[in-house]
Amino acid sequence: MPPVPSPLPVDFWFDPVCPWTWLTSRWMLEVRKTRPVDITWHVMSLAVLNETRLDELPEHIRDLMDRAWAPVRTLVAAQIAFGADALEPLYTALGTRYHLNQEPRTRATIEAALGEAGLPADLADAGDTDAHDEALRLSHREGITLVGSEVGSPIIAVPGPHTPSGKVAFFGPVVTPAPKGEEAARLWDGTLAVASTPGFYEIKRSRAVGPLFD
Repeated sequence: MPPVPSPLPVDFWFDPVCPWTWLTSRWMLEVRKTRPVDITWHVMSLAVLNETRLDELPEHIRDLMDRAWAPVRTLVAAQIAFGADALEPLYTALGTRYHLNQEPRTRATIEAALGEAGLPADLADAGDTDAHDEALRLSHREGITLVGSEVGSPIIAVPGPHTPSGKVAFFGPVVTPAPKGEEAARLWDGTLAVASTPGFYEIKRSRAVGPLFD
């Protein structure tokens, strides 16, 4: 029998308040069903990314950035206390509430997500303090350094020989709704093909619809 291929290590940086990131993350979970990938989740922060340009943002985005601190701080606190494996279930619980159930971005929602992920509710205390901001900023910086500050969440990185970091990294893909099954696998294969091409930078078209959740 042919040898089973080793899983491809995939690093995925996310901010849980971003609906487009949520769709990409659900696509990535579909990819895991059909391709040998090993996903490591990392926290990034749109609030950190935008903190020096808040005056340039619309009011509703500034309000979102204010509310974006607590969930990422809580995620980092969970990672510090319980390890990186805590991130996936907590992100899934938060994202389900934020994007599918349209629950408010409040402490009560974070506590409910913590409970669903099997984590203590008092981790939500971290959302009101900057105690773990150094670790949050380090995680954010590790991702954004790979792609540049002109992009946002999510960031995906895989091993690659043509870059100084040894990783091929890219923002996105931005897609709606999240592809499933073999369609998800084909998008993954194509994304890796274009992102791994030396000198490739961008494919883009205008968004005709908003995020579609199912």
